[in-house]
Amino acid sequence: MSGLLIFGLLGFLELYTPSSVEREKELRIPKGKTLREIALMLKEEGLIRTPFFFSLYGRITKLDKEIKAGIYSINHPITPLQLLRSLKEGSQETLRVVIPEGFTIKQIAELLEKRGIIASKEEFLKLAQDEDFLASLDIKAPSVEGFLFPDTYNFSPQQDPKEVIKVMVNNFKSRWPKSFSERAKELGFGEYEILILASIIEKETALKREKPLVSAVFHNRLKKGIPLCADPTVIYGLGESFKGNLTRAHLRRPSPYNTYLKKGLPPTPICNPGLQSIEAALYPAPVPYLYFVSRNDGSHYFSRTLWEHNQAVFLFQTLRLKKQEKNPILFPDEAGTSVRDRPNKASE
Repeated sequence: MSGLLIFGLLGFLELYTPSSVEREKELRIPKGKTLREIALMLKEEGLIRTPFFFSLYGRITKLDKEIKAGIYSINHPITPLQLLRSLKEGSQETLRVVIPEGFTIKQIAELLEKRGIIASKEEFLKLAQDEDFLASLDIKAPSVEGFLFPDTYNFSPQQDPKEVIKVMVNNFKSRWPKSFSERAKELGFGEYEILILASIIEKETALKREKPLVSAVFHNRLKKGIPLCADPTVIYGLGESFKGNLTRAHLRRPSPYNTYLKKGLPPTPICNPGLQSIEAALYPAPVPYLYFVSRNDGSHYFSRTLWEHNQAVFLFQTLRLKKQEKNPILFPDEAGTSVRDRPNKASE
């Protein structure tokens, strides 16, 4: 009898003796871990002394069946009993993630996996193209590319990728007012076409003041039946085969996304654009520009004629490359005149 009393007293002391937390600890509880495995993990972190009593109490009270996976912040002395209850209540930390404008679904999946928000980027990408799932989101497109709104989000660790995608798509829908749809119709575009155009604008420039100008160039080209000649669309079509250097061979390779060879818009968005790029696609600047070339400082020079454009190319590209003792890469413009390729401005 005395042995049982001693055993019970030891258990009581273990459960009600707080750990000494000298600095904030981040505790990660993965999905599928047993209470015993969690107890051993807590001992290693110095949060409990005896895994046996911790596990025993959890099994007796059936709290072991209610422990929630996640990331918990421990920043004060806590008893094993309080800790067990915290794991049951699921008062874990949320993970803050910033989705940059212009990220593709692949880049978003990689970022979410790296941050511990989703367990598998492969599962995320599979869902992003699942027809039934897309239908449940009322998306009539091959994937959610373009519909994952760039923003700051707070997610739980190891969250269901379906829920993550839903949150981001719903955010996109909340940012698309009825006036956008009406404006698209005025321009003779469908909503999805505007989203495609916005994604190209997003990849071409990061400057807010330039977005309506880039939009004007593409709108003017579409009206005249001139190919868009947008490097980022070609790069998107190349996929994993693109290694960071766009060549003449790439520009000559047939692809639905090669806007040097194919007139009109590519079949899908090439990234997930922000609100400024969407607004620019809907409200292009009232200018007659048909060309633009990088100034190599993040901005661009815009031209109305091919002659003016060639002069700008010579000034901003040819002379610069000659100084660097590099040979120019030329490609035929729609008029048959060779002009220098714009440098790749796609996001890394």
